[in-house]
Amino acid sequence: MDIDTEVPISDAATQIVTPGSAITSDPAFMRGHGTFAEHGTIYSSVAGVVERINKLVSVRSLKQRYSGEIGDIVVGRITEVASKRWRVDVNSRQDAMLLLSSINLPGGIQRRKSESDELQMRSFFAEGDLVFAEVQSYFADGALSLHTRSIQYGKLRNGTFVAVFPQLVPRSRSHFHTLPCGVDVVLGVNGYVWISKHVPVAQVEANAEHIYSDKNELISEHERESIARVANCVQLLNRLYVRITDTSIIFAYEASLGHAVKDLLTMDVATELAHTVTARLKQQS
Repeated sequence: MDIDTEVPISDAATQIVTPGSAITSDPAFMRGHGTFAEHGTIYSSVAGVVERINKLVSVRSLKQRYSGEIGDIVVGRITEVASKRWRVDVNSRQDAMLLLSSINLPGGIQRRKSESDELQMRSFFAEGDLVFAEVQSYFADGALSLHTRSIQYGKLRNGTFVAVFPQLVPRSRSHFHTLPCGVDVVLGVNGYVWISKHVPVAQVEANAEHIYSDKNELISEHERESIARVANCVQLLNRLYVRITDTSIIFAYEASLGHAVKDLLTMDVATELAHTVTARLKQQS
């Protein structure tokens, strides 16, 4: 599997290699993490995805935990309510922290958090709640510090959760997407994906006092089917190691319309759809 200089980075990143696989013998390339050089050829030392940044070739392991960076958009699950903070599972080596001072109060009120706010922390986020947040800093022990100080961040409702390999979700300008089928998708770079019914931004802003509500809105049967179909499309892309973006999800959704939702995860159908999506992505690039 040789990479030549004309292959786009997006194509190189979708290539899966096993330990000992030859990546390139071109002397213009430098070896990075997950590779070793022998007799002028760069080989993979781990099983994972080939990545290329300019002339640096590396292999990112498929099984490694998420390693956060400041500015990352993540989806997490509240695991503990502690003193003035929540512990959040973000698929990393240790739980992230969401401080009480790093959230918006209901209605978007801007003020210092008081003792009464600390006493009602579970009315904001309780154990098991899913949250959409951004990494803002690190603590001394390496734990990530999150914040939800934006109308687009906060508690997630009206949908379903899917876990995928973090390496298949690339960092991009936007991680919140509204698909043509009327479904909202949050692609956390930590490998946690949230799929829900579409709610207009104007409606969210008009009901800012309900941002911490635990009640789902009415979801029609058609919306439920669309959410389930998108969720299965994400799972089949993950199973067959296809990069997960809004574009690949749309291609998979369109290709899946000829199949029943329950059949999308059977190996024959999943393989067929994955090949279709891969071909369309290559054609687009």
